[in-house]
Amino acid sequence: MSSATRSGLSFVPAVGETALSPLQGRLLSRAHELGRDHFAQRAALWDDSATFPFANYDDLRAAGFLALCVPEADGGLGADFATYCMVSAELGRFCGATALTLNMHVCSTLWTGLLAESVEMTSAERAEHERRRALHFARIVGEGRLYAQPFSEGTAAAAGRAPFGTTALREAGGWRINGRKIWASLSGAADFYGILCTEARGPDEPLDVRDTLYIAVPATAEGLTISGDWNPMGMRGTVSRNLTFENVWVADDAQLMPRGIYYQAALTWPAMFFTLAPTYLGIAQAAYDFTVQYLRGEVPGEPPIRRRQYPTKQVAVAQMRIQLETMRSIFWRVIHEARAHPTKDERLRLYAAHYSVMEGANDICRLALRTCGGQAMMKHLPLERLYRDSRCGALMLPWTAELITDRLGREALYEPGEKDN
Repeated sequence: MSSATRSGLSFVPAVGETALSPLQGRLLSRAHELGRDHFAQRAALWDDSATFPFANYDDLRAAGFLALCVPEADGGLGADFATYCMVSAELGRFCGATALTLNMHVCSTLWTGLLAESVEMTSAERAEHERRRALHFARIVGEGRLYAQPFSEGTAAAAGRAPFGTTALREAGGWRINGRKIWASLSGAADFYGILCTEARGPDEPLDVRDTLYIAVPATAEGLTISGDWNPMGMRGTVSRNLTFENVWVADDAQLMPRGIYYQAALTWPAMFFTLAPTYLGIAQAAYDFTVQYLRGEVPGEPPIRRRQYPTKQVAVAQMRIQLETMRSIFWRVIHEARAHPTKDERLRLYAAHYSVMEGANDICRLALRTCGGQAMMKHLPLERLYRDSRCGALMLPWTAELITDRLGREALYEPGEKDN
């Protein structure tokens, strides 16, 4: 059975061939078209210059993709968690930096929308949240506004092991914010920075992770500054510079979640941190696609030399395909299992999937470079960029490769509350 018959598409998505809903088919088709016709050709530009992909965002905005996970009732496209992950992987296939930065924006709608619906709130909190969420959704749907999601501070806070050092002090009608964020993707491009910070309750009271606030700070806010250079190995188009907040005041309606709700969401919806992984599945797919195309002598602009007849090349492609299929399978399962209060087995599988994708993407890119040979290192071809971008996945908080293996091993061996004597 052909892929077009099974999925209803004329291509095999990065997540693999499968039956899709009509909405999923439409969204994946549009993502594929944008990536194939526009993003792939521009990817080298953003990488070479370490500049933000503004042209790609013009296309995403025109396609309505900034409202991808905004509910239909609020004017959005209404994609659920699994659908978002499929679309993100397809975009990552053509431009990793675009897919990764779009994730930061989409999470501001996923967290306040789908995830927040599963978190316990009082009736007053729920009403407050829905009213404020509508304001943010209206900015995105009606005005095409772009949200960032900076939370890294160079401490254990981003991993959930300490309170955020950036603080918000309650004042009449709003909050006074002070602190600093590093690795702030979309710095200089976002209209709003959805920061995670800790409520400062008093000079003698220690900060508490349970008092985490999620607040949208306008890019035009007085006291917000952007600093630092951005010249990394990979994911150069994310432009993740530093943000400093010095006595920045925001109104109450800037809150993206009621006080204390983010902490509850992080405890009950662990899959909320998996949304970085789809980008890297897309990168793995792109490396595999290029390798097959290259060995068949079908890369546009390159001599039509076939290299597929060598057994060593065939074995390498087989190894890449095996790893890609393994990644796709566990990825597909966990995006459909994602929910509040997962079972222990579901949670451990989620961790395993995250690690498998983040490390597997680089493994596939490594095999691709070795198999295609020295020509593949040239910058006019995409493989060396894919390799550099793929290596960044295992370094990304809150679930770096080290942190996720630590979490996976510990939670497999201990039940909640268990300790060794």
